[in-house]
Parts: sequence; C-alpha cells; structure tokens
Amino acid sequence: MRLLTYSGLLALAAMPSTALDKPVLQVMTYDSFVSDWGPGPAVEAAFEATCDCDLEFVAAGDGAAILARLQLEGQRSDADVVLGLDTNLTAAAKASGLFAPHGQGDVETNVPNGWSDDTFLPYDWGYFAFVYDKTRLDTVPANFDDLANSDLKIVIQDPRSSTPGLGLMLWVDSVYGDAAGEMWASLSENVLTVTKGWSEAYGLFLEGEADMVLSYTTSPAYHLIAESDDTKAAAAFEEGHYMQIEVAGKLVSTDQPELADRFLAFMLSDAFQSIIPTTNWMYPAATPAGGLPEGFETLITPAKSLILTAEEAQAARDPALEKWLAGLSQ
Repeated sequence: MRLLTYSGLLALAAMPSTALDKPVLQVMTYDSFVSDWGPGPAVEAAFEATCDCDLEFVAAGDGAAILARLQLEGQRSDADVVLGLDTNLTAAAKASGLFAPHGQGDVETNVPNGWSDDTFLPYDWGYFAFVYDKTRLDTVPANFDDLANSDLKIVIQDPRSSTPGLGLMLWVDSVYGDAAGEMWASLSENVLTVTKGWSEAYGLFLEGEADMVLSYTTSPAYHLIAESDDTKAAAAFEEGHYMQIEVAGKLVSTDQPELADRFLAFMLSDAFQSIIPTTNWMYPAATPAGGLPEGFETLITPAKSLILTAEEAQAARDPALEKWLAGLSQ
C-alpha cells in the first residue's frame, strides 16, 4: 500500500471540496487516441471546460481488443463510455447487452451513406490503405494481385486484436470471396510480420523495416501537415478500399448516465470534431466549421468504397478469419 506523506495529507485537506466532488467520466479507448500526439489530451481539455467534471481516458490496446476486454469485464467495467469500436464490431457489441441506447435522436453526420443507429454514434471515418515511402518504391502495386506478385515486404495487424487488421481481412474477403484464402496464401510471403495493433505496425514501417504498412488513406496527411514531409503516400487499389467508421457508445453499467450523454453529444460538436483531422488523422464525422485542413485535398480518393453492414461483418468475421489463418500459415 502506498502511504500519503504528512505534507500530502495537508495538501489534500486544503483542497477545495468542489475539486473532490467533481464527477468522473471514464472513457475506454485505444492506445493511440490517448497518446500525447492523439486527440485525447485536447478532447479532455475541451470537454472539462464545459462539464465541471473530470474526464479520464483509459487505454485498452487496439480497437478489437477493447471489445474483448469489455466482454471479459462485463457489467463490472468501470468505464462509462467506450470510444474506438467500429462498425465491424458493433453487432457483436450490441449482442453483449453491455451498451445502452445513446438517446441523442437523429444526428447529422457527413458519414458516407448517412448514419442510423440507436446505440452507437460515429466520431470519424476513413479508408484502409497500404502506405509507402515514395523515395523507396519505384513501382507501386495497383491491386492485391500486384502486391502478391511483388517482392515487397508489408506489415499488417492481427484482426483478432486490431480494427485495421479486421478491416483488411474483410477488405480481402469482400473482393475475393471464396478465393480469399488463396489470396492470403499468395500474400503470405510478402507479410514481414503481423502486429497486435496499429501503432506497432506503423512504427516498424517508419523504422524502415517494411516497404508498406496497412494504415489509412489519410495517414500521409500527418506527415505532410505535422512534419512538412511529402514522401509518404497511400497506394490506390483498383478493387476499391474498405471503409472504417469509428464509433462510441454508453455502457449500461455507467454510474454517470447524464454525463455520458453529454459527452456523446459533445463528441459531434465542432469543439470535438475540429480536433480529429490533425490528431487522429481521419475524416471527422461532422465537418468542422473551418472545413478540412490544407493538405487533405492531396489524399487519394478510392475508386470504389467497400463496407459491410454491421450484421454482414459479424456473419463474415469467423469464416474470413479461418481463411486468413489458413492462408498465412502456408
């Protein structure tokens, strides 16, 4: 047990009672969201300025790992809100019985094809893509076949723990269907490693360990805007790109239901949405008043947008995982 020092006790005693009485809202999310360069610090400051509360982010690995942790904790979870699932996971999340209706009514978003869900609300969206360094690649693959027939080394993420990894798995499955296992077998020689989450994979790419990394069409915007580096790009695939819509939801077990509702409403406000483009490096779910930052206009636009409904993604997940495992083991 860690004991308070005498001076620490005095300081605690002198603390205004209002500081001690502030309600705490705990938001479970993924690691990169709460990093120093992620949205977490700015979102925390902006929300606390409006709520007279203490917003506490809890990192729980990558997106898919969040759901696994919730299913393990059940209604014993200390979290009030979960931020970082995507629509490939929301059907399973609803089936867990751990989430309450968001109660926000119909909301306006710029998410392609609109948004209608009584439990989850979107906060950003984007397209998965393979990112590369233009100074290191002479020939860029234009599709999965090109990639499989090349000698390029790629880093991808595990679909069992990572939402990008899950998105890639469903991307390949959407394009190749029954032949997805064959494509994974063809790609197996290109895969340098499979990481647990996005951060580890992107770090290996930046260190020069791989030619390409599974990330987002928006990832080059970070390098361009934050680093004045225009050497990173996303490969445009002729088959189209799989879309990710990231969402948040309120837990049934929350002891701060009103504060959780306020956070979900705040999430779609300009104060929150304006933070997303240059911290989470995704498209915001509601276009900020000032529009997108300069540099986003340079990003590739997928020739075709691919996405499964939440129910379709849930039904496809296990069969697609079997093909992924079998293909990469060859």
